[in-house]
Amino acid sequence: MEVPRPHVTRRHTISRNTAWFRPWPGAWRWLPPLLALALGLWELPRGGSMWRDESVTYQVAHRGLGQLTGLLGQVDAVHGLYYLLMHGVFALWDGGPWALRLPSVAATVLAAAGVAALAHRLAGERAALLAGAAYAVAPPVQMYAQEGRSYALVAAAVIWATYFLVRERWAAYAVVLALGCWLHEFAVLAVLAHGFVAWRSRAWRWSVAAVALALAPLVLLSAGQAQQQLGWLGRPKPADWAAYAVVAGAALLLARGIPDRALVRVALPLTLVPPGLLLVVSLVHPLYVDRYVLYALAGLALLAGARLAAGGWVAWVVAAALLVPLGFWSAWLRTPESRKDDVLAVAAAVRAEARPGDAVLFMPARRREWLLSSPGVYGSLDDVALDRSPAHSRTLWGTELPDAPLRARLLAAPRVLAVLDPVGEPVDPYPREAVKRQALAAHFDLCRIVPVHGARLAVFARPGGCS
Repeated sequence: MEVPRPHVTRRHTISRNTAWFRPWPGAWRWLPPLLALALGLWELPRGGSMWRDESVTYQVAHRGLGQLTGLLGQVDAVHGLYYLLMHGVFALWDGGPWALRLPSVAATVLAAAGVAALAHRLAGERAALLAGAAYAVAPPVQMYAQEGRSYALVAAAVIWATYFLVRERWAAYAVVLALGCWLHEFAVLAVLAHGFVAWRSRAWRWSVAAVALALAPLVLLSAGQAQQQLGWLGRPKPADWAAYAVVAGAALLLARGIPDRALVRVALPLTLVPPGLLLVVSLVHPLYVDRYVLYALAGLALLAGARLAAGGWVAWVVAAALLVPLGFWSAWLRTPESRKDDVLAVAAAVRAEARPGDAVLFMPARRREWLLSSPGVYGSLDDVALDRSPAHSRTLWGTELPDAPLRARLLAAPRVLAVLDPVGEPVDPYPREAVKRQALAAHFDLCRIVPVHGARLAVFARPGGCS
């Protein structure tokens, strides 16, 4: 049985309240992607900053193919296809932050075009123009349009897979959705949302089976890496539930005033099901991070566009009132402070404090990432705790020496630059981290602490060496 035909109807209800709003013919095709492109390019370098997740992409994608595939056999297989893509990008053009982020900009342009195409198929030109624009201006969409991570690409894949679902183009649906799942496994949650539309369709079930078969190797490989990959996650916080409640409430309110019920049947599950399910599962096994289901915002954009197209002065007043905070939020997203930290600022602070012969110590060890994307700074210092480099150990941050050699190398250094988490972060309980703290406290004087966004740089010297 195929997807019910009402989903592809071309007959749409036009409200007298919005009869004045007549977009240029065909504007829905080019205006949303053009808006997404303009927002994506606006302050793309983000003040010359890069946060630690982007730094992982940058340093991993610059490894040789053999080192990269060796890493993926140990960790981060879930991002493997994206790293390989970025390896190719940097091989063609090593353009720093621009090369790192432009693929996400391009993906967001495609995603905005996909939202518009979906809305046009289900609710007409006005809804298409407004829905595509709503997706492009959504702050989380703008945020990940300017990040060197896979989430914008995943969103584009899910959105276009949803379009092919509505068009009943099953081969294209399976291929594009499988691509999205290979970019990040949690794209598979979109299948559950699609099931609300197409569960009766035998062709859809066969397509889902094909996606599952294509995804199986990645699932088997990443399953063994799950604890290392996601062990840092905790159960959802009240803020996570509050954010979901706001989105869900907005989606339900918007859906009530939309005459095009076919669009509601597509958009509402896409908005609610993937993040809602991930939150519930995370009560038992923590998995939830909002960016993992960024694509759910496409459903909210569809509802917003269709609601505005359906008319009513209240909807337009609310949309106009949101423009001012949206403008401030958009501007803030283009500052270094909008991310958790800034690895390039950490590297700059280390460069300013470093002297020949200084040692560097990362506390905890995973903060080595803060310097790995600045090899000129990192290479000039003695990493006293390092045993094997990230590339040679096939890890993200390298392996460290056992306690006794680590302590001996540390005590041989006249000055130590300790790269630390910001104040308030919990101290790692691992024995090796305790060895670092004890050796510094017992044998060095603390000269000064230099605060950096999301980090601290502490300068230690042997007694009497601070001056």
